[in-house]
Amino acid sequence: MDALAGLLDGPRAQGAFLLKVVLDPPWSLRIADEAPLAVFTVLDGEAWFVHPAMDGPVELALGDTVVTCGPDHYVVADRPDRAPTLFIGPGGDCRDAAGNHLADLMSLGVRTWGNDPSGSATLLTGAYALDGEVGARLLRALPPALVLPRAEWNSPIAALLAAEIGRDEPGQEAVLDRLLDLLLISALRAWFARPDAEPPAWYAANADPLVGRALQLLHHNPARPWTVGSLAAATGVSRATLARRFTELVGEPPMQFLTGWRLALAADLLRDPDTTLAAVARRVGYSSPFALSTAFKRARGVSPREHRATSA
Repeated sequence: MDALAGLLDGPRAQGAFLLKVVLDPPWSLRIADEAPLAVFTVLDGEAWFVHPAMDGPVELALGDTVVTCGPDHYVVADRPDRAPTLFIGPGGDCRDAAGNHLADLMSLGVRTWGNDPSGSATLLTGAYALDGEVGARLLRALPPALVLPRAEWNSPIAALLAAEIGRDEPGQEAVLDRLLDLLLISALRAWFARPDAEPPAWYAANADPLVGRALQLLHHNPARPWTVGSLAAATGVSRATLARRFTELVGEPPMQFLTGWRLALAADLLRDPDTTLAAVARRVGYSSPFALSTAFKRARGVSPREHRATSA
């Protein structure tokens, strides 16, 4: 896998919070769920997005998509100056200003919610509850909030997800999770491709014919006993050329990058209590549990067992 896929593969969306919201003015949502990662798209009408990381309110039109990285609270409303009237907390808990629960009162059907079934604005929203180490590599590279106008990114995935969100059939949750993954990955690729974007070095380096190939080999085969020499041979260049080019574009030497990637994968795998330390070591390229434990504690300050206990 590559680092972008790693965000959703370990872990990826599993029972993510998904909702279609239909609203008619006046309305103002204060989102305080502190989800590590969330995405929403304007399916109909328009809205205003007010986030502390933005210079000011941003007007959203049909097809515009927003990605947020928690824990900042923000407002989505029909007007930029509208005071919040609906408050969304962790787990999708919704209340009014007096603290009254509104989930049942404002239900409009399967995964559909709002104050008017024929409202002028419709939003499609999905939130992840992930905090995995592989995902953290990408989350650290993203701004707290990013807005993708429809003119810069017009994806059919949002419409497909909107069509599926109201269905209640066997396996539907898995279908929706995968569609949300596709929507997010597509949005992030479009964001990193923008001329004014500042993608992390490891992402931008994928475009280089030499370093991109080396990164693919390391990402897809972390368990192989890589050396600079074997990686250079696999990419068809000398050790010196690979080491110099890789460090220049990625910001760290190949083996240092590989160690970080292996330990990030290990940190995620350790979250499964049924996976033994020996199995994790084999999957990420360490010869023994002791070797993994030594590297893990040196890099992170805690043993794999302590990390597992804390994660649980």
